[in-house]
Amino acid sequence: MPSPWRLFLTYAGASLVPVLLLGLVLTFALAHEARDRGIGVARVEAALVARTAIEPHLAGRALDTPLPADEIRELHQVADSAIGSGTVVRLRVRDTTGRVVFSDDGSGMGADIEDEVLEAARGTVVAHLTRLNSDRNDTGPAGPEVVEVYQPITHGILEIYLPYDPIAHEVSQGMHTVYLALAAGLAALWMILAVISGSTMRWIAHQAGHDALTGLPNRTVFQRHAAAAVEAARRDGRTAAVVLADVDRFKEVNDTLGHRTGDALLRELGSRLATAVRSGDTVARLGGDEFGLVLPDLGADEIGPLLDRLRAALEAEVVVGTLPLSPEASFGYALAPADGTDVDTLLRRADMAMYLAKGTRSGTARYDRRRDHYDAAQLALVAELRRAIETDELVLHYQPKAELRTGKICAVEALVRWEHPRRGTVAPDAFLPVAEQTGLIDPLTRWVLASALAQITEWGTACDTLSVAVNVSARNLGRADFADTVLAALAEAGVPAGRLVVEITETALMTDPAIASDVLNRLATAGIRVSIDDFGRGQTSLSYLSTLPLHELKIDKSFVGDLPENIAHAAIVRSVIDLGHNLGLQVVAEGVETTEVSDLLKAAGCDVVQGYLLARPMPATDLPPWLDARRAAVI
Repeated sequence: MPSPWRLFLTYAGASLVPVLLLGLVLTFALAHEARDRGIGVARVEAALVARTAIEPHLAGRALDTPLPADEIRELHQVADSAIGSGTVVRLRVRDTTGRVVFSDDGSGMGADIEDEVLEAARGTVVAHLTRLNSDRNDTGPAGPEVVEVYQPITHGILEIYLPYDPIAHEVSQGMHTVYLALAAGLAALWMILAVISGSTMRWIAHQAGHDALTGLPNRTVFQRHAAAAVEAARRDGRTAAVVLADVDRFKEVNDTLGHRTGDALLRELGSRLATAVRSGDTVARLGGDEFGLVLPDLGADEIGPLLDRLRAALEAEVVVGTLPLSPEASFGYALAPADGTDVDTLLRRADMAMYLAKGTRSGTARYDRRRDHYDAAQLALVAELRRAIETDELVLHYQPKAELRTGKICAVEALVRWEHPRRGTVAPDAFLPVAEQTGLIDPLTRWVLASALAQITEWGTACDTLSVAVNVSARNLGRADFADTVLAALAEAGVPAGRLVVEITETALMTDPAIASDVLNRLATAGIRVSIDDFGRGQTSLSYLSTLPLHELKIDKSFVGDLPENIAHAAIVRSVIDLGHNLGLQVVAEGVETTEVSDLLKAAGCDVVQGYLLARPMPATDLPPWLDARRAAVI
């Protein structure tokens, strides 16, 4: 950003242009006024000559007859006297018709009568600037500038030519002070405009680089400072950090306490961060409830304690009005040059780390390459996946679930597949993590919901007892309006809520427990069944679990596949089954591939199984005949 002095000089120079233009206009106006004043002086002098020199000699006689020789001689004497003194250049006398009856140099006799002469004959003094021709016929080269005055006199017109230079000199002496005052006024105006322009542009430049709510630098300044820090780290062999901080559950503050309270909270948190960082660090508001930090020139063990201090500052109690709030934040960071050498890469990786911190509720996390599902091919896959959602390249396959006690097929799980036009079938593991991290998971989940519910209707009576399970991600569950999305999909398809099962992971539950609890309560109240998928892999608090409106636990397949050989896993499975039943939940085991595992689960009291032993995921059109064949085999 330009320095204040550079801004001042730039806009001082810019403001000089209109001042100079104004000066030129005023100078032109004053020059015109000076000429008018000069002509005015000439009119006064012409009237004086007429009154004191010409009319006394003519003694009021009519001029329509030739002048006597003695009067002509006297007029010549008057003219010679005036011309000799330099006050008059040429002198003529005309009668009331405009005809020249006397000319000091004999010029103009018999010449055409001009409009100015006729106007003077009507009693009007006419005066203007002209240049006097050098010969008697007024046809020679132009001479000096003069004031030509037609002054009405008794029974005629005095035509007199006065030199303009002496008049102009006299007038300019009076205008000198005016020009000095004008120059001083314009100089003062320029200084005022320069100061105002410089101040205004500094303010505009500051506003362009700063957030209006918090006064912190905005994303533009953040990017610039981050680029400088990354370049310095690369050049000097030091370390710099790009940090993203997100206020947890900030939407709840806005929704329950209002945006004014939310804004006050953001201002306070921004101020705390700016106070807590080191000199030379940058704190910026990037938008919403997200802050960005640039921490240059870090020592090897400095980042951890520094972020702990920042989190502590951010999470101290805030009193907004009279209301005490206890904010929490998640920090994700990436280090340069270890985690990236350009700002965009570091920002993306810090964002991934921040979501990792949210998901694990660790508060702070560094970018972990092992969790990064991005590469050049997958980035291209993002654009293709967006198109695939819009053009129906995705399909759903359905894997049945069976009651262990009766063998009855009670539900199917909808599993998305991508039939890529060039790559063939793309496995879910190749695109679901990318969708989760890019935000495509929202339109993808809406598509799966709509397609699965539409399929229930299409199956009709052939599958009228089946429920369909749909997987929901952490991002889906973190949206306060997700319940509205699900209910709208049910209404659109005309499917009873009891035939939909929403499967969520423990990690999704813990990303934002408050919002997750609210969403699940709304779904359960509507009659939708809620299932915890991959149970046993997460860190869900049992006390928290007991408060949720759950209907089902699905034991993770990693504990199921080796039940006959792994005593520890067998103990875990039995414990989960007992826990589920004690909480009044149905227990499902997934990944069942052998009869031996199925028998062990049945003996342990498991309710439902799902896996290759029963059936692989199949296209929608294959399910009704598969069900018919299974019913026939059971009979």
